[in-house]
Amino acid sequence: MKSLLNGCIVALVLIAIWQVVVTLTGAPGFILPAPAKVAETLWTSRALIFENAWITGLEVLAGLVLGTTMGAATALHLSTSPMARRFVMPALVFSQAVPVFALAPVLTLWMGYGIGSKILMTVLIIYFPVTSNFLDGLMNTPKGYLDLARVMNATPARVLWRIRVPSALPNLASGLRLAAVYAPIGAVIGEWVGASRGLGYLMLLANGRAKTDLMFAALVVLASFTVLMHWALGILATRLERRTKGLLP
Repeated sequence: MKSLLNGCIVALVLIAIWQVVVTLTGAPGFILPAPAKVAETLWTSRALIFENAWITGLEVLAGLVLGTTMGAATALHLSTSPMARRFVMPALVFSQAVPVFALAPVLTLWMGYGIGSKILMTVLIIYFPVTSNFLDGLMNTPKGYLDLARVMNATPARVLWRIRVPSALPNLASGLRLAAVYAPIGAVIGEWVGASRGLGYLMLLANGRAKTDLMFAALVVLASFTVLMHWALGILATRLERRTKGLLP
């Protein structure tokens, strides 16, 4: 709750700076609308904005669940298979050299303008951070725990699920925090490339019609959604980290 309160204070400060810039520069509304104008548009166009925000939120949440599940599963497999680490991990690292943004047109071409390509874009952008963070935790289990398991003749499966996974939960939590920030980026980029609904589509539509206030209103909603999701996942991550103390021997 304290972090959310601090975020609100920072937002108010940024809005005040925004208003000062508009007042001092006298920028016309079609270039930089005042915060009051954006708030008015946010209210008068609330139905349109909510309709598109719902689609983007669905894409982000679906991509977040799929990407986190796939990333965690991949990390578990890599941690138990030296052969997989030898061949799969270099491929994963190499995949990061390809800009994910450049794949958006290809995904849209393959999967169409529906939400499928946006969900896949979201999965791709969060998959590596989750995999990398969780795998790092699995491969760096405190040596004392492993020595204790060896003395007690624990099976590899028990070592994995009773020691290595619990000790890696803080790393998974870090991956979730990153995913909360990256996931909306993937969805919106997919909508920019080709979509008929969503906040990214609405921003492009508003920009093309010189409705800068509507574009800023959609951007404010997107930013607010990202902050709230980061806050919610931060709470989940904190609980995962606390559970580590109760799960470890």
